[in-house]
Formats: sequence, C-alpha cells, structure tokens
Amino acid sequence: MIMKDIDPKILEQVKKLEQKYEAMGQDLSSYLDGLLHSDYLTYWDYIHLDTLLSLQNPKTHFPDEKIFIIYHQITELYFKLILNEIEQLAFEDPKDAALFLTRLKRVNRYLLHLVDSFDVMIDGMDQNQFLQFRMSLLPASGFQSGQLRLIEFSSTPMINLTERSVRAELEGQDIESLYPHLYWKKGATELATGKKTLTLRQFEEKYADEFVRHAQRYAADNIWSKYKSSYEGGEANAEIVEQLRHLDLLANVNWRLAHYKSAVRYLQKDPDIIAATGGTNWQQYLPPRFQKVIFYPELWSKKEIEDWGKSWVEETVFNLKK
Repeated sequence: MIMKDIDPKILEQVKKLEQKYEAMGQDLSSYLDGLLHSDYLTYWDYIHLDTLLSLQNPKTHFPDEKIFIIYHQITELYFKLILNEIEQLAFEDPKDAALFLTRLKRVNRYLLHLVDSFDVMIDGMDQNQFLQFRMSLLPASGFQSGQLRLIEFSSTPMINLTERSVRAELEGQDIESLYPHLYWKKGATELATGKKTLTLRQFEEKYADEFVRHAQRYAADNIWSKYKSSYEGGEANAEIVEQLRHLDLLANVNWRLAHYKSAVRYLQKDPDIIAATGGTNWQQYLPPRFQKVIFYPELWSKKEIEDWGKSWVEETVFNLKK
C-alpha cells in the first residue's frame, strides 16, 4: 500500500495523535507497536464480569440471602451513578441551566428506579429465610451505606440534615459543629439504653473524617447552592424547581418509606416487633414524619411540610389516589 491509498481521515488522525504524544514527550510509534500486540477488548473483561459475579458471598446456606446481597450491591452502584452526576454538576459543568436540569433528571431517574425496584427484594425473599439468615449479619446494616450519606451532603446545606429538635439552635454553625447532630445518628441508638449501637460506632470509625471533608467540599457547591447562585429565577426556573421537589420526595419520602414497608413486612410480627440487625430504631428512624428531613424546605408550603410523607402512606398503604 502506498501513501495515496490511505484514507485521508486516518492520516489526519495519525497527525493529531503524533501532536498529542509529542506534547507529552512520548513517541507515537512505540504506542502503535503496543496497539499491534494488544488483544481485542471483550465485554466480560471490560466490565470485569467474572469478578463482579464472584462478589456474592453468603454467610449462610439460605438461598435467598444471595438476593439480599445482590440487591444491596445494585443499590450501591446506583448511588455511585448519582454521585457521578452530582460531582459534575457541582465542579465540572459550565454554567448551563439546560445541563443542570438534565443532571437533576438523571439523578431522579436513578432514585425512581431504586424506589420502584425495592419490591424486587421485598417480593423476592422468603420471610422465614430472611429472619434466619439475618442473624448471621450482625451488626451490619443498610444503615451503614456511606454513599447514601455522601449524596445527602451533596444535595443540601448540612443544617437541613441535623436532628429536627435542635436544628434551630444550630443555625449558622460550621460543618464540624453540625456533624455530631446529624439526624441519622439518633436512628442508630440502642433501644434500651440510648447509647450508640455498635453499628453506628463502626460506621463513624470508617467514614466520619470522609463525611466531614465531603460536607466541607460541597458546602458552597451542593445542589441547592448551585441552584441559588446560578439558576434561580432564570428561564428554566420552574422546571428546575419541579425536579428539585421531585428529588426531595424521592430521597426523603419514597426511598425511606420503601425501606419502612420492607421493615414492616420482614421485622414486624404481631404482637412482637423484631429489632433490625444493627439494632437501629427503625420505627422512629425511617418514617419521614418524625425527622422531617427535607433538602429544600424553601420549595414547600407549611402545609406540605406538616404532611411530609402523608401522601405516600395514603397511596401506597391505603390505596387512596388523588
């Protein structure tokens, strides 16, 4: 083959590659030699499929424990997708209302899928199997999802994540001062003594420093801060507000109550109520009406805040559609 037989587009790409590697002090021909000897990429190698499918390691012989593991692994992968969107929204994207709106919609789509898919686990596990294999998981708990907390810190000012009863007193304090008063800590206290559960102590030992750093990083760049500083009042304001409200409901009502629905099904047996594996006080921690964790309270009326979570219960539990 002579030079004139080479597609001009390929020659142009080679020139661009040469410029790229020259700028880094690298020799393009060496990289091309490497390309000649490299194998073709396969689907299973690209996504590390064999490794992925080997990561389910049940602690018991009960078959449905594998469902429990896989569902939670899927959940964490979706959380990672959400954090990927928020990271770009906060620090990488140019000021662009359309792109901001697109990322909010993506976050909401991931959350909506998680909420809807929770029934896969609820309906997919045998209750008797669960009540037996769960005792082998102590003191681990879904409460210990660090990525879920990172999503919260990335979505709203930290004051909105503090325990409701002391929130007013904490207004204006810095991240490190607010951290001890986060709402979820109350949900991981021993029912009898009020002391921190082992679940919470493990969780804080692993993540406390990361949580504080993450919250500080997003203090001025969380979703709400970005909206207030760049997009409030613009042409896309109404659409953005709609997506912010949707995000608030998905994260702080639907997601929590999907868990509550699961807990009631698997952990409540009249007349006895079974404690969660980590000893978390799920009856007080999960229902939104108690803590009223709201990312964007400015977007809700007083009545809507008073009735926080009520519509979900009416529609899901009592089948009362508006």
